Amino acid sequence: MMTERTYSISDLSREFDVTARAIRFYEDKDLIQPMREGQRRIYTPRDRVRLKLILRGKRLGFSLSEIKDILDLYDTDMGESRQLELLLDKIEERRRALEAHRRDIDLTLAEMDDLERQCRENLKERAGAD
Repeated sequence: MMTERTYSISDLSREFDVTARAIRFYEDKDLIQPMREGQRRIYTPRDRVRLKLILRGKRLGFSLSEIKDILDLYDTDMGESRQLELLLDKIEERRRALEAHRRDIDLTLAEMDDLERQCRENLKERAGAD
């Protein structure tokens, strides 16, 4: 009989370059549910995959609440097509927010370029007047 591979908190911490505190935080938020042997946490491959998805979701800018909703989709019986549709909706929503943010950044950078140009012109004028 083959037993399922398990991981310690330090295994996952090293593998994903996150602190044990961060992993415990995700546990407190019910994003992962390790087994326990006394005080020792034992993580299954499912917990490992969920942690990987949590970290990917964070990199993509999803909130922990959104990540939990996405992860919880896979624990329901609503069917894979519906799960994928909901995930696509979340991705599209996040993409729109990021694109709006990019437009705001581009506008701010353009305004900064304009202000910088004006300041340099003023300095040149003042240098010529001295």
